[in-house]
Amino acid sequence: MKNKKLLFIAGKGLSSQIILNALYQSFGVDAAIFEEKESTKTFLKRRIKKLGYLQVAGQIMFQLVIVPLLRRQAAVVIDSMLNKASVDTTQNVDIPIHEVASANDNSVIELIQNIQPDLIVINGTRILSKKLLAAISCPVINMHAGITPKYRGVHGAYWALVNDDKKNCGVTVHLVDAGVDTGEVLYQSLIKCAPEDNFLTYPIKQLVAGIPFLLKAVEDAFSNKLTPYSTSGNSKQWYHPTIWQYLYMRIKKGIK
Repeated sequence: MKNKKLLFIAGKGLSSQIILNALYQSFGVDAAIFEEKESTKTFLKRRIKKLGYLQVAGQIMFQLVIVPLLRRQAAVVIDSMLNKASVDTTQNVDIPIHEVASANDNSVIELIQNIQPDLIVINGTRILSKKLLAAISCPVINMHAGITPKYRGVHGAYWALVNDDKKNCGVTVHLVDAGVDTGEVLYQSLIKCAPEDNFLTYPIKQLVAGIPFLLKAVEDAFSNKLTPYSTSGNSKQWYHPTIWQYLYMRIKKGIK
């Protein structure tokens, strides 16, 4: 939209690059802020405090043992999926990039105040602090890999399949508030998983399915036509599976 300013704040990774390029191609992006990955020590300390040593140990084992095997199986499927969707994964040199330690740094507030965006889109960041949100005067939109409020957190499609809940296997575009994926919903879309899919292909399928709805939400925001709505039902935050959870569900239900 003409004269509308768009700011992108994200964690580094493939999905962020794809979303940034999609936004740039449709609307232009005035700047992108990429935060560094949180240190493993800080992440584990916080996660252990929340979930306990046993569950975190199981999650680490899953990442070290299972994920590398799934990655080899998923590589061809992911490439095919991205090629079919014609997404752009290249780095665009025309977009001003700012790298920060955290999206919640004071420097980010200063950048927002300087740019004065009409809309902020985020992806894969830490939970935005109340201080940062209070400094933002425009809508903030996120695309979440899960159907909220039932599948907040991470790997919403995987957990929906584990729960035999295909009617809630999908992606949500929502406004951002101080909670974990608790903002009002703008759009939701379901995905269908195939036999060749696994734990690592589900998020890519959600990404591809969600981008058109994210772009629609941006268009709505720039046209002052955002129509958020609240959803009801069970609300739960999900985390990475442990190695024993994954193996049990793969043997019992065939969920890869």
